[in-house]
Amino acid sequence: MEKNITLDIKGMTCASCVNRIEKVLLKDPAISSASVNLATEKATVKYNDSSLDTEKIISLITKIGYEASLPASNPTKTDNLKKEKLFLLTAAILTLPLALPMFLELFGFHLMPSPWMQLILATPIQFIIGARFYKSAWGALKAKTGNMELLVAIGTSAAYGLSLYLLLTGHMHLYFEGSSVIITLVLLGKYLESKAKQQTTEAIKALQNLRPLKAKVIRDGVEIEISIEELLISDIAIVKPGERIPVDGIITKGVTQVDESLITGESLPVDKKESDKVVGGSINGDGLIQVKVTALGPETMLARIIRMVEDAQAVKAPIQRLVDKVSAYFVPAVLFIALVTIVATALIMNNWETGIIHGVAVLVIACPCALGLATPTSIMVGTGVAAKAGILIKDAEALEVSHSVTLIAFDKTGTLTEGKPSVSMLYTFENSETDILTLLATIQNGSEHPLAKAVMDQADKKNIFYRQATSSKALPGRGLEAEISGKKYILGSKRILTEMNITDSSTLELAHTRELLGETVSFLIERPHNKVIGLISFKDNIKESARSTIKNLRDLGIKTIMLTGDNKHSAEIVAKDLGIDSFQAEILPQQKLEIIRNFKLQGEIVAMVGDGINDAPALAAAHVGIAMATGTDVAMHSAGITLMRGNPLLIADAISISRKTYSKIKQNLFWAFIYNVIGIPLAAFGYLNPVVAGAAMAMSSVSVVTNSLLLKRWKSSI
Repeated sequence: MEKNITLDIKGMTCASCVNRIEKVLLKDPAISSASVNLATEKATVKYNDSSLDTEKIISLITKIGYEASLPASNPTKTDNLKKEKLFLLTAAILTLPLALPMFLELFGFHLMPSPWMQLILATPIQFIIGARFYKSAWGALKAKTGNMELLVAIGTSAAYGLSLYLLLTGHMHLYFEGSSVIITLVLLGKYLESKAKQQTTEAIKALQNLRPLKAKVIRDGVEIEISIEELLISDIAIVKPGERIPVDGIITKGVTQVDESLITGESLPVDKKESDKVVGGSINGDGLIQVKVTALGPETMLARIIRMVEDAQAVKAPIQRLVDKVSAYFVPAVLFIALVTIVATALIMNNWETGIIHGVAVLVIACPCALGLATPTSIMVGTGVAAKAGILIKDAEALEVSHSVTLIAFDKTGTLTEGKPSVSMLYTFENSETDILTLLATIQNGSEHPLAKAVMDQADKKNIFYRQATSSKALPGRGLEAEISGKKYILGSKRILTEMNITDSSTLELAHTRELLGETVSFLIERPHNKVIGLISFKDNIKESARSTIKNLRDLGIKTIMLTGDNKHSAEIVAKDLGIDSFQAEILPQQKLEIIRNFKLQGEIVAMVGDGINDAPALAAAHVGIAMATGTDVAMHSAGITLMRGNPLLIADAISISRKTYSKIKQNLFWAFIYNVIGIPLAAFGYLNPVVAGAAMAMSSVSVVTNSLLLKRWKSSI
């Protein structure tokens, strides 16, 4: 049986580390996929648990020089940051007596410590503080690959070894300060990088901080306070004004307003009354409410949101796979260039000392850590700011592909319209209106379809008593068939009339009149006579923001089409009103799927927006599926992006944040490569000394992470 596991990884420094861990894991036949993320320092592994266990996976990683552990057992990132800071400060204190005199020499002061004192200061930096580089480098050599640590270890060892040789042979010009400063600068770069990376996870931290630790519940008629872990399904939680709602549930008593901004991105409080759903982590307004618990632990909306954001940050974007391939060849290429530099410089200048220094500079400037951070840091920040706006991105691929979308297909009901249709007209041919409404409510009882809810609301308003049909079955895209008191009925669309060869002109004319008004018409048919005994029409208002949404998408150069099972006249009115480029009406879920596939074959990059069960196949087939969280869970599971509010303006925002994120990825990759493209030749020809190379390498990582953090300035349009 296949199983997924997420591990925390310590000791990774660059894209080569990522590539190496994945390569080792995928060698095991029991592992079907492995994705390692440098920015989050996590590995996601899919494996067959009948032939492999967690301990074996961890041992595979530790054998090549990295630390792996289950998330619960790993020290916090704050602890790791404190440790990095301590190493950095120690290295800086020992390096200062070597680096400061070198700077003061520019002004005529000669205060460099004696050669033996330089050796005493440089040795602990090289072999104690710098032990991490040797450990990781040795692991890389054992795995017959390379990484940043290997470049640093070889470069600083060469500078240290050359200085030791010169010291023992009586030379006074040494390079101990070079090896020490390089190690200190690398540590500074890693510290600043780690500190900046912490900011990229702020969105998840903010969501995690929403989890209340305690809840007040009524048990045996007494109000008590218990931990969240002790809550049970169907417990009644009491939430006082201003308190955070502890869990997902349904209000059983009270009226209030709820601030759901950190979960849905909705800035205004939402009115809530009895029978309304509330989400754990949101803030109760000014009313005292009682909430019946409906979900606990990992099944709560907040837990699912956190899991979705974490999954999006853990999975590789397609562009990152290309970067990983490049990085696999990068370190061996740099080692070759450094070797050629040393030999060529020594032969041309007849000076092996100069050749080694030039080679060290090449090794140091070429660190590929910025390359490894370019994509994941952008995705972490991009998915984080999107989540704050109420846009949940399930995976990095959906985020990356969204930037190139050329066509968006919309479902109509619940996406462009309110999805809360109401009964506009009920017409009966023989029976009384009460009898027909009773039959309609009995057939629709238990259905979650928006039209069914409209029927039930109408029946409740009229105080009509209805029961459950004896047996019922769905006719996909056409309606429902049910048995009531021994009689069979069908409630369906005009398509069902065609299939049953019902051609009554007065019925069709009445239906056509309502359709011209933009209403949806359903027919109640009595079997076996195939006689229409009732006609009911529904109206569904267009969402206020739908027009602005279509305009915004047109401004982004994206074509739009509406796909609906509704009648042609109703669809035409909505499409014309909103300015949608084209529409197809009276289509089945399978036809939606085929239409999406055809557009893909024509070369379009297609996004599908929907909220119902019937939209799920099309959502899954599109390049990017965008689901409304106000719809069904099936739709959300099928989509790559979920909009936590029913506001379609978030669709353009999802495209916008995707484009911004992809732009940052390209900028980061440019900077990561440009440092090396410019720096390596300069170092090889002696125009860049090892100390400056170390500073440039450190800054390359910091600049990439900082550039990604600029995505935080992105703002939603609503």
